[in-house]
Amino acid sequence: MCYLQSLTDKILEFMLTKLFGFNPEKTTIRREIIAGVTTFLTMSYILAVNPSLFSQLDGMPGGAVFTSTAIAAIIGCLAMAFIGKLPFGLAPGMGLNAFFVYSVCLGMGYSWQFALTAVLIEGLIFIVLTLTNIREAIVNAIPLSLRNAIGAGIGLFIAFIGLQSAGVIVNNDATLVALGDISSGSALLALIGIVITGFLFAKNIPGAILLGILITMVIGIPMGITEFKGVLSQPESISPIFCQFDFSHFFSLDMLVVVFTFFFIDMFDTVGTLVGVCTKAGIVDENGKIRRIKEAFMADSIATTVGACLGTSTTTTYVESAAGVAQGGRTGLTAFAVACCFAIALFFSPLFLSIPAAATAPALIIVGLLMMDPIRQVPFEDFSESIPAFICIITMPLSYSISNGILLGMISYVLMNLICGKRKKVTPVMIILAILFALKFVFI
Repeated sequence: MCYLQSLTDKILEFMLTKLFGFNPEKTTIRREIIAGVTTFLTMSYILAVNPSLFSQLDGMPGGAVFTSTAIAAIIGCLAMAFIGKLPFGLAPGMGLNAFFVYSVCLGMGYSWQFALTAVLIEGLIFIVLTLTNIREAIVNAIPLSLRNAIGAGIGLFIAFIGLQSAGVIVNNDATLVALGDISSGSALLALIGIVITGFLFAKNIPGAILLGILITMVIGIPMGITEFKGVLSQPESISPIFCQFDFSHFFSLDMLVVVFTFFFIDMFDTVGTLVGVCTKAGIVDENGKIRRIKEAFMADSIATTVGACLGTSTTTTYVESAAGVAQGGRTGLTAFAVACCFAIALFFSPLFLSIPAAATAPALIIVGLLMMDPIRQVPFEDFSESIPAFICIITMPLSYSISNGILLGMISYVLMNLICGKRKKVTPVMIILAILFALKFVFI
């Protein structure tokens, strides 16, 4: 019987290794699943945000958008699990959805069908660029100091997102941001959650982040913050928004601008997430290059293209995946677990949407702390390296954009090293990228 059990375990491990890149010497099935659930809980807010955004557009019912968002996330995560074999969750991206609704549709006056067409074109372009290794070449052109800075910048960025979503940090017309009312409500619950999650982490309790989210959610019930919205609901049809494309403006200048903007935001948000989180997770080779980066980009490209067909904005790799990586997620099994969670959420959406932002905020803040670790690898004594790194780090949270941090970091790196006479450190690819990034800020 023991021999049969051992044989069964070996067969299971072999299958997981082939399917997801699972390594039993470095991780466990339990750890990967917990990491996947944790990642899902920290990014599941998109299931509530997307319907509220897109329902502002005529012809995009919230229920259909909810279903398309979940299905796009499922397909994206499965692509990352089987193709990329990396621990990342994918879903329609924040920022990209706002650009879709407020800039393209409500600002420029185009239909949502036009915007979906732009997303489709972007996805197809990404597939071509991935097949030709151009995206991989761009990642490899990023200097090591900037790669470490990206991780730290993302840490500050997601911590800021957590503080903002819980109301700990609020808008202030005089100073841009200010401390919210931390004596009650969501802000107080988030602070309680930080203490709880921090304690669990300090005690090295397995699944600390996930436990922190669940405990904080329960505490929010008597505080009147966690609202129980039910358990089951049947997914609504996506037929009103499925493959609704408009190619009548295919050759217009506006289409070019919209596709280019989608392209840049998605490109460098994804690059930043992969570089930062993979560096933190140690999923890099001896030269600091990310393993299976081409496969990860292909999964991201496929997810964007399929997401457009389903009727939602650009599907991208989520920075909140850092929460799962912090829990020990290292392989595609984590992404597969995220996909399973999104599949469950299709039928249990009221229950999952009961988790308030104040309960997931502590996870983002703690993970933000963990993401700061690579900053120790930045050579601060060399100002030609440290100044661009600092610009990259500080720009991400203050401009609310990973891509802006990368763009300004690369531009300043090239300029600093050329001015300082360190031209050997600047490759032709870096110079080309810096020029393109500068043109992006000038014309878009």
